[in-house]
Amino acid sequence: MLHHTFVHLPGVGIKTERSLWQKGIHSWDIFREEHGRSSSPFGQKKYEALSAHIELCGDRLDALDAAYFAAGMPPRLLWRLFPDFRACAAYLDIETTGLGGPSDHITTAAIYDGTRLFHYIHGKNLDRLPDDLMKYKLLITYNGACFDLPFIRNYFSIPIEHAHIDLRFLLAGLGYRGGLKGCEKSLGLDRGDLDGVDGYFAVLLWHEYRKGNRKALETLLAYNMADVVNLENLMVQAFNMEVAKTPFNDLKLPLPCAPPIEFHPDPALIADLRRRYLFV
Repeated sequence: MLHHTFVHLPGVGIKTERSLWQKGIHSWDIFREEHGRSSSPFGQKKYEALSAHIELCGDRLDALDAAYFAAGMPPRLLWRLFPDFRACAAYLDIETTGLGGPSDHITTAAIYDGTRLFHYIHGKNLDRLPDDLMKYKLLITYNGACFDLPFIRNYFSIPIEHAHIDLRFLLAGLGYRGGLKGCEKSLGLDRGDLDGVDGYFAVLLWHEYRKGNRKALETLLAYNMADVVNLENLMVQAFNMEVAKTPFNDLKLPLPCAPPIEFHPDPALIADLRRRYLFV
């Protein structure tokens, strides 16, 4: 989709991009051909400047510089980065003891790159998270702009300058709200034994683990990893819905197959915590 995109170019907005598409200028290559030159709405000087910029875009894409494109693109259109940077994207989610107060900390974190699943645990290997994040060019989260990324920045005192697609806002623009779990249900994803487990429950699981209950940690990790695995499915569905609004419907992607998760929730523990803390 990125090769069909012009809104990241200086002085080109959504209306101008649509005008280019309507004139048959569907890609960077066509823009720079004779048809693009003769059909574009730009004067010669502007056309030449944009052509030079498109050449630079090709170089930046070859270098997998997702941040370059994200910097020039309206946030609501960042979904267009997905196919070109999917191979170097990470789905990210953290669990914490709270919302970011002075005593709050990350309990577990998970990364899924479409092939491999990684997990991190406070007091064990959590310090690896910043270095592992730097291996990726694009981060995909749900509400990460408001929570996960600021929390990580503050907790580790590091900058995070990746291109970032926040599915909370992308899905809201498509009419899907109600939090991550609500969006999952609306889009056909089933949590199985983790149905009804949420961020507050994750805090309870961590405290239970700190009391010595190993099953609580396994349940928490199963929950955390389910979050990142499901983000890929939601990202693909959102991309397909957005691309259907363009002339490039043939770019739709097949739904991914979820990988196996090595940790499994304990239904009896979940039911017990519900009775003890949620008055069910």
